[in-house]
Parts: sequence; C-alpha cells; structure tokens
Amino acid sequence: MITTLIALAAVALLVAADQITKLLISNHFRLGESRHIIGGLLDFTYVQNKGAAFGMLSNQRWIFLVMTTVIIIGICWLWVKGHIEHFTGRISAVLIVAGGIGNMIDRIALGYVVDFIDVSPLFDFAVFNFADCCVTVGAVMMAVYVLFFLDEKKLRPQTASAADGQPDGAADAGEEADSSEPQNSESLSGN
Repeated sequence: MITTLIALAAVALLVAADQITKLLISNHFRLGESRHIIGGLLDFTYVQNKGAAFGMLSNQRWIFLVMTTVIIIGICWLWVKGHIEHFTGRISAVLIVAGGIGNMIDRIALGYVVDFIDVSPLFDFAVFNFADCCVTVGAVMMAVYVLFFLDEKKLRPQTASAADGQPDGAADAGEEADSSEPQNSESLSGN
C-alpha cells in the first residue's frame, strides 16, 4: 500500500513538472520561437504537436487518447494484481503513466501537445517534451524489466493442481511417475 502511495505521489510530481514546463514555454515563447539553452546541444523551441513524433497521425487526437487510456489502465491493473513487483518494473510503470497523463492533459485541454525540447543542434530529431522523456525512459526500463526481471510464472493462470496447493504439473508428474515405474516380478506374481 505504501509503495502504491509513493508511486501515485511520484506520478503526480512528474505530471506537475511536465505541465509547469509546458506552461512556462507557452507563456514565454511565441509559437515557433527557438532559444539556445546549451550552445550546439540543446535549444528550446515552442511547437504545437497535433500528432505523434515527426507529425505522424496528425489531427488524430482521439486515437492517442484511447491508446493512452488503455495503456494506463493496463499498467494500473498489472500493478494492482501484483504483477509488477521489481523496482525496475515499478519505476517504468510510474514513468509511462506520468508521461501518458501529461500528454493526455494537453490533448484534452488544448487539442495538441506542447513540445519544446529541441536537440536538433546535435541530432536531427523531433522536438519533444518532458512527458515524452518519461514515456521513452519508462518504455526502455519496461523492456529491461520484462527481459530480465519479470517472473512469468506469476502471469500464468493457475491450473487445478496449483489451486490445490501443488505446483503446476506436480499432479501430472506424480501420475506419470506411477505409470512409468517398472514392475518387479513380485508385484506381477502377487507375492
């Protein structure tokens, strides 16, 4: 329970950081304005993104709202059911949910997402925001969690033998052992 409360507080703080940075940019920059932050490495450029990265699916905000809602509900369900136990999985879940909520707020309230982090002086890349950073880092961490820390046994439905307190396949293994035992001559002769 305490872990869940800490996670909710972390989500709230990350969403607040995302919304505050977007508010500062939209209040202090003109649309399209760019300012050097770290020469040759980082600019802040105010962009209104009506699609995904690189302008994909422009003006399809309902698709993003539905997808984001499904992903957030899915992650929350896995958390509540106890399927996300390792620290890496929990941090990734917090980051993905916070980033999803941050961009969802923009799509609902504004009809677009405020983007401003511009690394084009260094890389030819789309302008993005703090919520996008949370989702990206969270997705990478989730991949690490799934590949290295996920206990797949906890995700499988229990069989009847597991529900009776026996590990999966224990009843079947016992039956196979009984039927495969070699019978000695005493048991065949009845002596």
